[in-house]
Amino acid sequence: MPELKFLLLTHQPHLSPSTSRPKEVWKKGGRLFSILLAVHLVLLACTLVSSGAFEKIAVHDYDVFFLLTVMMLIVIIWIFFYLVGTSKRQNAILYKDSHAGPVWLRGGLVMFAIFSLVMDVFKIGYYSSFENCQIAIKIIYPVVQAIFVIIQTYFLWISAKHCVQVHLDVTRCGLMLTLTTNLAVWMSAVTDESVHKSHSKFNSTTEQSAALIMKAGKSSSADICQCKTQICEIFQNGYFWLYPFNIEYSLFASAMVYVMWKNVGRLIDDHAHLVHRLKFRLFRRTFFVGIVLGLIVLVSGLGVLIVYEVQVNTHSNDEKKNQALVMYYIFNIVCLSLMSAVCIGGSIVYRFDKRDMDRHKNPTRTLDVALLMGAALGQYAISYYSIVAVVASTSRDTKSALNLTYSLLMIAQHTFQNIFIVEGLHRQPPEERHKTSSHRKDLYGLTFVNINTISLRIPDGGSVLGSSTPPNTEAIQASDDVQSIRMPKKVNWRSKALREISLFLLLSNIILWIMPAFGARPQFDNKQELDFYGKPMWSAIVDICLPFGIFYRMHAVASLLEVYITS
Repeated sequence: MPELKFLLLTHQPHLSPSTSRPKEVWKKGGRLFSILLAVHLVLLACTLVSSGAFEKIAVHDYDVFFLLTVMMLIVIIWIFFYLVGTSKRQNAILYKDSHAGPVWLRGGLVMFAIFSLVMDVFKIGYYSSFENCQIAIKIIYPVVQAIFVIIQTYFLWISAKHCVQVHLDVTRCGLMLTLTTNLAVWMSAVTDESVHKSHSKFNSTTEQSAALIMKAGKSSSADICQCKTQICEIFQNGYFWLYPFNIEYSLFASAMVYVMWKNVGRLIDDHAHLVHRLKFRLFRRTFFVGIVLGLIVLVSGLGVLIVYEVQVNTHSNDEKKNQALVMYYIFNIVCLSLMSAVCIGGSIVYRFDKRDMDRHKNPTRTLDVALLMGAALGQYAISYYSIVAVVASTSRDTKSALNLTYSLLMIAQHTFQNIFIVEGLHRQPPEERHKTSSHRKDLYGLTFVNINTISLRIPDGGSVLGSSTPPNTEAIQASDDVQSIRMPKKVNWRSKALREISLFLLLSNIILWIMPAFGARPQFDNKQELDFYGKPMWSAIVDICLPFGIFYRMHAVASLLEVYITS
């Protein structure tokens, strides 16, 4: 055994017995210290953000802005230190995790970053409209946030795959501080957006909201500022509509930073497990059934959302609102039923799939599964609360029946979809078997001359394939590999079915993300749960759980895209 360990160490290109052990001695201690730092900062940020959301607590929004601004400035300084002092150092990045930071995840991060920058511009324009009654921190905060988004996006684009081997403890603490800052920005955005939605639902005019704040004793010079120009109102409405993109950006960045933190000090060889690098080829080897059905659901959902927003928010007639709610519930029931059936079908297809399970260590996949399971709990909670309210209440009308069916199907669809996605993420792609055979053929020394002429050099004095000398066992196996290369690669029905299912689920999750993210709140418009639990309790349940449900949909889109590519 000692000789085996020495041989394994000597085969590592950049490691030696003297350099590998000290880096791993304090691995658990360094991780523990960075985790404790992150926990304390998250609790501090959560305390301030939640306190600022309540009307009777003397914590103002500019107190939260000041804390977030300081945290973002510290992270910006650390990112410069990492880019200049750590990543440029010799032997700093010996390994890269090919599973981390795939191109579609980084592309999504850039897309959300662009919308976040537009939101910051709208915020700057909105707060700059009040010269006499706004505090300076409210203008400084969006400026610093825009700089933070630009620098962090560049940092994650070039460093998402890094397995850092120097300054381990400092890097872990810096990454955890970055993760904590993104979570704090996420909490602040979610709270601000939820308070805005709650006030718009429960108060018909802006003056009533301002009067409510002043009555609660939290009025200040910043609170009583109101838009008096059309440009100011455009800026105000614009940055509230862009909040969902900023929320998703913070969560995407947090997930990528966490994977980087897990890879600090990690000794990984890209070729040890034949890590696959798949090419993204959309709509190839498909029957277009999934994309067509998905587009139908997407377009129909956008139409339902527009009609719902117009009838619920602009009409005071209860009959119009009830019609909008019935339409919303019917669309979601049909959509969730189709998605549940498709997920069950996909799980059945996996039973006939001959691909092996990928059991290699993969922090990215572990995080994806954990986020899917954890984020689904938010929608589970809302659905179960709704079921209890509907069953225990005395009303038995059509709207109650649709609400009950909608809640039950929401639970079923999350469950079946999680099963389908998790099983797809743990399957090896078809290209894996092809690359494995190619790796074996390299051992025999294949040399390709052209498509019809292939010469094979057999080690240990063997003869050339096709000569008069009888080939040995290795030559026979190699000739089979040559024939497998020359045979055209076919895609079986299982792969096509999984691609169709993934595309349909991907587009369906997009519309189910758009609806709640951009204002559809049947939990408040349907008075049944609100009357059963009361405004304070039900508002707290929805404001806490709904952001996790919204994040689940977008994270499911990213996971389904990976399942589509690996199918």
